[in-house]
Amino acid sequence: MSSGNVELARAQQERWDAAYARRAELHGVEPSAAVRRAVELFGAAGIVDVLELGAGHGRDALFLARHGFSVHATDFSETALDQLRHAAQREGLDDRVTAALHDVRDPLPPADATVNAVFANLLLNMAFSPSELRSLVGEIHRVLCPGGVFVYAVWSADDRCAEHCQQLEDGLAEHDGFVGRFFDKELVGELGENWSLDEVTPYQEGKRLMLRVTMTKAAPDS
Repeated sequence: MSSGNVELARAQQERWDAAYARRAELHGVEPSAAVRRAVELFGAAGIVDVLELGAGHGRDALFLARHGFSVHATDFSETALDQLRHAAQREGLDDRVTAALHDVRDPLPPADATVNAVFANLLLNMAFSPSELRSLVGEIHRVLCPGGVFVYAVWSADDRCAEHCQQLEDGLAEHDGFVGRFFDKELVGELGENWSLDEVTPYQEGKRLMLRVTMTKAAPDS
């Protein structure tokens, strides 16, 4: 990682940590539209355990746990994860939810082909360079079992908010001090190479135009 990327990553981590500290349940308590769809897909596939990346304070991890899934949630904000742990204890879900501090710029902890499902709502939008983004998707592919499912949701490049952001290098944009990336279908397709790209669905959530993507890791003989 270049020095500029390191500085950006550190600054964004501090900004997100401060945001979670200022406002508990920063993203609200209602589960995202993406996780509602993921519950249907994972359930239909007979999946019982999920790795959630960029879980924040846990609104989606808790929703998954309420529906019977075992969830290992990660985020780079310890403040957010503490909120998730306390919420899981309050709801009696701490036997189904574990939470660990992890920056997804680093290799994912699971061993090769040991995870059945990965879920990430808005994580891929964050301040990753193109190479970091490709590396992250490659790591998700590595840890998934053959036939494993990856569901993610991102801001669409067609969202009007993109017009009001300051454009930075590497396709990133900044708004109110937060840096991220808007996704078009070309980028989704690029990241979907070596996968079965099952679904790319535009949808509206609140004021944001989103893309929901479902990808499956192909079996070796596919």
